[in-house]
Amino acid sequence: MRDDPKTNPNAAFSRKVGTVEERKLWAKRRGVQGIWLGLGMFGLIGWSVAIPTLLGTLLGAYIDKHYPGVHSWTLSLLIVGLFVGCLNAWHWVAKEEKAIQKEEEPKDE
Repeated sequence: MRDDPKTNPNAAFSRKVGTVEERKLWAKRRGVQGIWLGLGMFGLIGWSVAIPTLLGTLLGAYIDKHYPGVHSWTLSLLIVGLFVGCLNAWHWVAKEEKAIQKEEEPKDE
């Protein structure tokens, strides 16, 4: 009853200050770990685009060498690999963003 906003006008303010303080402590605990996590994420996204692009290029070069034709399979599969890599990176980033948002949601008490 003491924290009821109708009986205690400072209850809402106290709750808000407590929430802000929890976020500050959470951010302080993450500190350097958050920086390394961000750098790791850049690397992971880069590799998730580079690997499919490289595999598509290599497969296209193999097909062009052994089965020559009018169209360039190397260029076609490079574009397909790049597209697949970008979709992969987009999916992974969206998944991580959802996890971060879920982690930052205020907890009902």
